[in-house]
Amino acid sequence: MKLYFCTVLENLLKNISNPSDVRKLHLSQLPILAKELREFIIDIIATKEGHLGASLGVIELTIALHYLFDTPSDLLVWDVGHQAYGHKILTGRKDIFYTNRQLGGIAGFPSRKESEFDAFGVGHSSTSISAVLGMAIASAIKGNLEKQHIAVIGDASIASGMAFEALNHAGVSDANILIILNDNAIGIDPSVGALKEYLTKVKTDKKLAAQNNIIKALNFDYSGPIDGHDISKLVQELTRLKAIKGPKFLHIITTKGKGLQKAEEDQVTYHAPGKFDKLSGERLPKEKSVFTKYQDVFGKTLVELATKNEKIVAITPAMLTGSSLNLMLEKFPKRTFDVGIAEQHAVTLAAGMATQGLIPFCAIYSTFLQRAYDQVIHDVALQNLPVIFCLDRAGLVGEDGATHHGVFDIAYLRCIPNLIIAAPSNEIELRNLLFTAQQGLKNPIAIRYPRGFGNSIDWEKPFEEIEIGKSICLQKGSKIAVLSIGTMSSIVEQSFEFTIKKDEISHYDMRFVKPLDEDLLHEIFTNHENIITIEDGVISGGFGSSVLEFAAKHHYKKEVKILGIPDEFIEHGSVHQLQQKLHLDVESFTNYLNSI
Repeated sequence: MKLYFCTVLENLLKNISNPSDVRKLHLSQLPILAKELREFIIDIIATKEGHLGASLGVIELTIALHYLFDTPSDLLVWDVGHQAYGHKILTGRKDIFYTNRQLGGIAGFPSRKESEFDAFGVGHSSTSISAVLGMAIASAIKGNLEKQHIAVIGDASIASGMAFEALNHAGVSDANILIILNDNAIGIDPSVGALKEYLTKVKTDKKLAAQNNIIKALNFDYSGPIDGHDISKLVQELTRLKAIKGPKFLHIITTKGKGLQKAEEDQVTYHAPGKFDKLSGERLPKEKSVFTKYQDVFGKTLVELATKNEKIVAITPAMLTGSSLNLMLEKFPKRTFDVGIAEQHAVTLAAGMATQGLIPFCAIYSTFLQRAYDQVIHDVALQNLPVIFCLDRAGLVGEDGATHHGVFDIAYLRCIPNLIIAAPSNEIELRNLLFTAQQGLKNPIAIRYPRGFGNSIDWEKPFEEIEIGKSICLQKGSKIAVLSIGTMSSIVEQSFEFTIKKDEISHYDMRFVKPLDEDLLHEIFTNHENIITIEDGVISGGFGSSVLEFAAKHHYKKEVKILGIPDEFIEHGSVHQLQQKLHLDVESFTNYLNSI
């Protein structure tokens, strides 16, 4: 009761605009600030939505870091940005935090263009140690030996290969860096792997922490593990470490979702819970959709296929729930592999399985596959191994913004020999492509599909094999040919309700970016005056570019209009808002058709 009255009387957060205000507080006031900061985040995310559990877990650490270190002069990097809501609020964005992840508002992750306190832009994981090491080396070259460089990395992120590479380098440097391991045993799903098991042992075995320590073996000054919610102990240990030169490593134990009981009890759901009651934590019911999420179509179909085909295995880099491979894990635990945040390993693991006759479905978000590009080329395509890449979250993904939009996959995959690239227009095509891919395919294939719900109620139909490289005509017209790829087909179909030229327009669901249906393209270019391509990927090097290359190769002179994502990074906002802004929505496309 006493703490409650102190909070009301002091209202500390109200008077904090930046970290210099935090530094004016007495140490005894910091727990009060922590309570207020948690309440502030919960209050806003309850109605505005966003990531929740990760930031609640590092409130005390966030305050302690800004209290002790001279940010932004001292450089602080969060890995990943899910943890950084408290940081944003304390660094000048409190009054606009309600705009978080909304069109025109602040980003959901740290962004260099947004604030000088965001030392490094993050969204994907495991980059912080490399970044702060680079910063520390730069400071040393410039003679600034007192500057501090801090990385806060989660236990799921530190298991990534890139983090190990950076630790290996940092350990033989004299760089003035502090790595803080935020150990809560969960990323989005529970952490996996031998390192996670080791960290679990370290929490209870003080002798192991003090002596047989893999971090010490890498030449770091290791301390911990300590309670990450004891702000006095954090300040004490950080003060000590601040005075030590060279590479340092602090291991802290936290609880993801700390301060909201529901978030502590269900850490997977409350990573990003949607709207909820800020007092009870109960999630508010959403209007139930009659449609199914694409990820669930994938997950349910894969279980159905695996039931009949014992060679099928599933691989995911730490996205079991997000890709709906949790369904496969429940039914076939020995044939489902969560490898942690390790996209490179996931791809080459799949390649190794394929050499032995297994049929690996490697489910990776489109934007995360970028991290394994070399492995896709050298380990899969070069050897022409029939790995099935299932690229979830292709196209615009909405509020997560530039780091998560899956708009580059067509362009970065299209140049790779042997690789088939398919994009189903709806759930039924996705289902049939998954079926086709496990029917003895001799090449690797990438099947891309979007985030969110489809538009087919009755999608669980008997399987039909799809001829590779074969497109279909959905509507026949006399003058204009619209070539759509993936779910942009729906935008085209909806626009026909409003266009005045419907009889003049042909619509083709191309289905495959590679190989192209060249027989159909010859027919299209011969019989139409105008050609329009529409995609939810980048225009540069994308699907439309492949059609232009075909036209140039065969000396067609017809005008080809390419609609897609322009040559710029796209901000955050709802998918519909972003489509409107990019003129890829139904109204914009209808107006374009009517203007021809």
